[in-house]
Amino acid sequence: MDPEHPATGDPAGGDPAGDPAGGDPTSDPAGGESYSRGQDMLVLLQTLQTPWSTRELQQLKEEAWRGFAALDDPRAGLLHLLGGIRGWRWKGSSLEAWVTCELERWLQTQPPPGPAQGSPGLKQLQARALRVLAECPPSLVEPLVSIFRLRDVDRSRLLAHVHRLQQEGKFKEAVVLGTRLRLQPELDLEQMSAPLLLQDKVNLVERYVDGFPDLQRRLLALMDSWCQSGFDISVVARRYPQVTSLRLEKLSPRVLTRQVLRLLERYGLDPASCPHAVSQRHLAALRYLCYKRFVEGSMSQESWADHVRGLVGPSPWLQEQLLASQDDVALAARCARDLSLPEDQLPASVVTELRRLQLQERTAEAPFTDTRDQYYQLPIAREDVHFLATWEDLARHEGELLRPGQVVGMDLEWRPSFCTGGRPQASLMQVAVEGRVFLLDLPALSQPAGGQASQAFSRLVSRLLSDPSITKLGYGMAGDLKSLGASCPALAQAQKQLQGGLDLLQVHKQIRVANMPAPGADGAQGTRGLSLLVQQVLGKPLDKSQQLSNWDRRPLGEEQQLYAAADAYCLLEVYWALCREPARFQLSGDLARSPPLGHSKRSGAPEPPGPQEASAPPQQVPEVAAGAFRVVCDSMLQGLARSLRCLGVDALTLGTGEDHRQAAEVARREGRIILTSGLPYHQACNCDQYLKVSKDLMKQLVWLSGRQEDPSSTGDEAQSEDTQEPGSAPEEMPGGCTYNPPCRWLEEADLQVRVPATLGNGTRLQLAGIPTGVLRRPGLRHFYCCVGCGKVFWEGSHLGRVASQFREILTAAPGSHGPSVASIPSSGCPKPPWPAP
Repeated sequence: MDPEHPATGDPAGGDPAGDPAGGDPTSDPAGGESYSRGQDMLVLLQTLQTPWSTRELQQLKEEAWRGFAALDDPRAGLLHLLGGIRGWRWKGSSLEAWVTCELERWLQTQPPPGPAQGSPGLKQLQARALRVLAECPPSLVEPLVSIFRLRDVDRSRLLAHVHRLQQEGKFKEAVVLGTRLRLQPELDLEQMSAPLLLQDKVNLVERYVDGFPDLQRRLLALMDSWCQSGFDISVVARRYPQVTSLRLEKLSPRVLTRQVLRLLERYGLDPASCPHAVSQRHLAALRYLCYKRFVEGSMSQESWADHVRGLVGPSPWLQEQLLASQDDVALAARCARDLSLPEDQLPASVVTELRRLQLQERTAEAPFTDTRDQYYQLPIAREDVHFLATWEDLARHEGELLRPGQVVGMDLEWRPSFCTGGRPQASLMQVAVEGRVFLLDLPALSQPAGGQASQAFSRLVSRLLSDPSITKLGYGMAGDLKSLGASCPALAQAQKQLQGGLDLLQVHKQIRVANMPAPGADGAQGTRGLSLLVQQVLGKPLDKSQQLSNWDRRPLGEEQQLYAAADAYCLLEVYWALCREPARFQLSGDLARSPPLGHSKRSGAPEPPGPQEASAPPQQVPEVAAGAFRVVCDSMLQGLARSLRCLGVDALTLGTGEDHRQAAEVARREGRIILTSGLPYHQACNCDQYLKVSKDLMKQLVWLSGRQEDPSSTGDEAQSEDTQEPGSAPEEMPGGCTYNPPCRWLEEADLQVRVPATLGNGTRLQLAGIPTGVLRRPGLRHFYCCVGCGKVFWEGSHLGRVASQFREILTAAPGSHGPSVASIPSSGCPKPPWPAP
């Protein structure tokens, strides 16, 4: 059966196995209501209401089959039934939908009564069925197509009906019907897909072209044409005035490019078939590389020029866009110099600045600045870093790599990929042991597949990963092992083979260091990831200037090899430091109790059990037979209820719109267990009273709560810029928009106690949800707290971005008043204190 087809036989969506007991239910009228020929389908529906409401599945099916047999033409009755429904709000779990699906099953067991195939009567029914299809839910299209044999209808009539749906603005219904009837090759792709793309219904368009490679290529060509520079998507929208719910923000060149590249990979097509999307991807990569090189300064000139040359190539448009993307002429001149672009291809202003830069470099030699002392340095000698590229190299060092009981640090490097395609192939695997680092050349050791070197490499890595006596350290190990399996098929099960692994990324999420930001606390572009962990534990960050270098190049540069060795060896030093002083980082003594690979510890999750709890034998939970397990599910868990019934569990389900208190009544009356998604039984805060909290007071409250933020520190911002006294004028936003929600300031008299911060009504402020970095954010002057639940809000960056983007619209004409803009809070609260735009 079609997986999208609502399950038949179960009033809640389940499906009793096989036919009713005793064979064909039409053969035994005893025990049920007697039916006369010509009985109306509506009367049958009323008869089925009782077994439907009581979930008597067997009786329900028997009554339905007897009713179908008693009708002169059940198909005509079904159309009468469905045609009388207004609004078509019924879902797959309604009685009408169940009757439709059950009739399809019944017709498959015997010749259908009523008009014969090809007769005028059947054609009339098919014409009516087509009109019903235009309104019905997509899940019932397939049953109706089967019941009325619509695939046998003259295709010209079907095509005319689809075109009529389009003219009426029913684009979704037209695509669903065209897909079910396999009419795609005879329909215009752009007219069918463009209205849905304008409404951000890409998934429907993808299903529409599934199984038609030519349509897939034409779809990508259409979407790629919308990615070209300067294309105005509103021109396309004006061709379809019937489309009312436009989502043009989902069709910006950036978003649309991602969709095109995703479909390119899914369909396995040549990227050259979508040149505009590829160019947009390259342009985004160029901007990122320029930021890394000239703003962040974390990328070497050699690595930057290598990547940019590969992206720009001979494309004049990309060269022009690269220079145009630099707001500063000096940065554009540096780009031209690093890429050795000819002067005749450069704007005059860039040429002037380039010549000045070249003259300055010739006349004044810049003083050499050694920045190595600012970063973590590899503590072993250069000769202890070994590059292994042959099976003989592996055999020579196998004993050191597989020594039982040792601790090893593992990492991978690969060349960054800014083009289409899947995950790039890993180029280097680093394995660090005490006093040594081994750099394994993956391209040489994994090719050819099945060769002597490949077999020796996969065998050695498998033994290393599966030895529980060897502690394997990594940072984001799950991703590294996945990349390793993709690069070396013999290690595709590397994640399952791993024993004795410790992901320091999970440990990093638990540590707390005084005067140091927590990982990801402020979302800043500074030190993060493994470099931040090394800084927090060892005092200095990693030098990441070689991170984006070309790791496919052979031989690797000296700086690349030292960077790769340091990336692996620092894991050992971090691990040893954490084991020596776990209390300093607020860790338990046993690092192995960190969450397993690929699992992050959610805020508020229970702590791992202590040593006494861990050593206690697990509690034996008595087994319960499926038939004895009786539950009642709320309306959000109807899918779970269907699965439980397939396993033999006695599961009742609340219908849509039923009061959730009925579940508790049924549970008490029948001795059932309540299964719920939780939300219907959770009382959310409905308070609409808020207090404004100054930034200085919030810093004091956070510090008093035990957080490591010093209330006297001002961070990077000046205190005079961030302090606003109660009653002062509201701040001005871009475009002249004012922001001043109507609530009063929090004062000392409003606090019952300061530790923990508690309001006079007993509500405790939820200070744990405030990231440390927010307290240091320049320009943020105050916070808001809910007096009902204590939730804390602050102004996010969304308002500024929107106001900046629409500056011309928001800027009022001389003498007029600018529009007011509502802000969007940055805290996930059930209800904001002001209307969200």
